[in-house]
Parts: sequence; structure tokens; C-alpha cells
Amino acid sequence: MRYLVSLVCLLSMLVVLSCTESSDYDPDFNVGDSFADSQLRVIQIDTLSLETSTMQFDSLITSTSNRILIGSYNDPEFGTITCASFFEVLPENFSINSEAVYDSIVMYMKYDSYYYNDTLQLNEIHIKKITEQLKPKKDAFYNTSNIAYSNEDIGMLAYYPRPMEGDTISIKMDNVLGATIFDKIQTKNITNTDEFKAFLKGITLRPGGESGSIIGFSTDETLCFIRLFYSTAGETGSTQDYIDLKINKGSEHPTFFNQITAKDANQYLEKLTDQEESMPSTTSENKTFIQAGTGITTQIKFPTIKSLYNIEGTGTILEATLIINPSIDTYNDYLSLKDTLNLYLTDRNNVLSSQLTYADGTAVKAVLNKNNLEFNEIYYTVPIGAYVEFLLTNETETDQAIALLPTDYTSSVDRMILNGPESGNNAIKLQLIYTVYDREN
Repeated sequence: MRYLVSLVCLLSMLVVLSCTESSDYDPDFNVGDSFADSQLRVIQIDTLSLETSTMQFDSLITSTSNRILIGSYNDPEFGTITCASFFEVLPENFSINSEAVYDSIVMYMKYDSYYYNDTLQLNEIHIKKITEQLKPKKDAFYNTSNIAYSNEDIGMLAYYPRPMEGDTISIKMDNVLGATIFDKIQTKNITNTDEFKAFLKGITLRPGGESGSIIGFSTDETLCFIRLFYSTAGETGSTQDYIDLKINKGSEHPTFFNQITAKDANQYLEKLTDQEESMPSTTSENKTFIQAGTGITTQIKFPTIKSLYNIEGTGTILEATLIINPSIDTYNDYLSLKDTLNLYLTDRNNVLSSQLTYADGTAVKAVLNKNNLEFNEIYYTVPIGAYVEFLLTNETETDQAIALLPTDYTSSVDRMILNGPESGNNAIKLQLIYTVYDREN
């Protein structure tokens, strides 16, 4: 894209000028020969008007995630957030000794360290059989996708999550199902994956209740699997063996996805029904919203950036830093803030076009500053000198906006509420260091 080429060129230039660095203004800035016979002025500006809004993507692809999300919790602003997972499981082989006897069937799931909300609350996992083929209507599954399943549990666990301990949980499953799988494989009624999928199309893991937390588990086939135990009698006693049913993500089409839904959100979020429509912060109590998983994002525009041309002389942006303040009392230890946010560009239809990066390809990130926690001074800072310079020098007007999203926004549910530009001392603002030179007569 022509814009990306221009942006890369600008980034290369501004790296030399130290515009994209998060450090303060560099007094050793090399002005060059064109400034030799001029008067140099350095102006600090933080009064340019910004526009912020909230929008929601119609859907997010979740079938490429490496995380199982399971759980539910009540959020005071975003409503009841519920995560369920759907996937195929396939036996690692189709051979069981004819003399073996079925023992039991158990599902094992290892935490992947992700969680959101209060893990001291009791959670439930319900395992149910899928009743239709696990195949997307298009090329992928989305957070809004759904697959029919049986209401009957084939496994259930009530537990208190310990996601940071790296443990593995185990869920005893229905012995009737286990014995049937055992018998069909042992008697050669099932000898390949197609026959197995005809018998068991897949499973869904679903939460119980609405007052727990969202927990992440690994999809690695060595860390999450169903184990079918059986024993074979010998001269010195029985020998226990097993077959593992492993997660299958599909090669021809996806056979795994996380379903992430929200209901009964606040009055503002309930209005987000069309991806092409953004909700200005001026209509939502000077606040904007972000939530991974459900596709809610904050957008930022810089409509008055070209007013810098009203300053007499020839100028350039030496440094531009965006200061973003989370709304006080909307976060806590359970509803925590992400340490970083990524910046994306959206077009006039609110479609993601590209991620904002520096000249070396690294992502531009908003970083959470928590140095003054005792004074409740918590805010994000992000250097965006190259992008602001692009807006300033671009001859045509653009409908682009910057969208803020967590790094793993398709496989998490982290949320936050941010202050808009009309929020007094805690308003979002753009801090500029603008260098101007005037040639002497």
C-alpha cells in the first residue's frame, strides 16, 4: 500500500530525528545546514483537539488460538462474559489388545497461566458432545460461531482455579462413553479417523454459573487430552495401558474455536450493533471502552493536527507522545489493566488495515506507567511521532483512526475503560515537541 511505503519512509527519517523514541527531547538534535542561518524555536504543545470513540467488530477469528478459554463472570460495565470451547478429539491409534479390559476415561487440561477476574470463586467445567459436524461455514470460526451440542454432561468438574501454579486438572468422564469407545476400537468397529468422527463429532467445554472467572488452558496435544485407561491380565498381575484422544485442530479446515459472548452490558455498549458505526466518547460520559475477545475497541483521531501550520515558520515534529488515562475506579486487582496495548489502523468502514510499527518492524505499543500507584497516577504512554508527521504532511485528508487492542485480543477477555478528551486533568492528550525555524532577513 502507498500509505505503508510513505509511513515507512517517515519512520526512517524520524528515527534519525529521535521522534519515535519515548525519551525526552534530545538537546543534541542535529538541525542540519538548512537551519544554519535561522532562529530555532522548540515549542511544547498539549492542547490539540482529539476525537475518541468506541466501536465493535462484528466478529473475531478464534479458530487460530493456542488457548482454550472456559469460564464466565459478571462485569459491572461489560455484562456477563462467557467463554466456551469447541474441538475435535482423535485417538492416537486404533489398536487395543483383544484381552484388555476397560478401566476409565479422564480428561487432562494444563493451565497456560491466563486468567481474568476472581479465581477465588468456584468454577465449573461441563463436557458435552457436539451433535453436528465441526466445520465452519466459511474459512474460519469466530467468537460468535456456534455448533449444536447435547445438553447431557459427559464430564463435569467444580474447582477453584490455580492458573499460575502450572498444574494440570483432571475431569472424570462418563464411563458409558469410555467403554463404548474402548469396545468399538477393540472390536475393529472403528479403525480410522473418519469412522471415529462419525461416532464422536467433537466436544464442547462449557462453564457453569456466571460468577467465576475466565481461565486459559493449553491446546498442545501433550498438555490437553482425553486418556482412556484399560488393563490386560498377565501371569504376574494386570498391566495398565491407555490410548490418548488428542485435540485435532484440522488441516483441511479448522476444527477448534473459542466462543466468546457478552450479554446485559451497560447502556452504551448495547448500542454497538454495527461495525461501521462508532460511538463518540462525548455520548458515553466522556469514556471509551476496550474488550478483547468480543471485539470492542477504542479509536483515536487527530482532526486538528494541521493547525500546526498556523505557527509561523517552517517546523517539524521532534517528538509526539500520546497520554491515555484509564478511568479511575473502573479497574482493580480482578479487572486488571494490560501492561501494553497494540495500535492498529482502521479505515473508514472500521476495518483493521494494518498494525502500527516502527521502521525496524517492531510494534508501536502503549505502555502502562504505574510509577505513582500511591497517588493513583496510572496512564499509558505511546510515542507516535512518525504517524503524526504522516498526518501532518499528507496532502489528502484521511478517514483512518488508531485502534487500541490488547496483544492477544482474539484469545483473551481483558477489558478497560479510558477517559476521553473532555475529562479534565485526566483527559487523553497528545504531547508534542515541535521545532520551528525562521530564516533571518
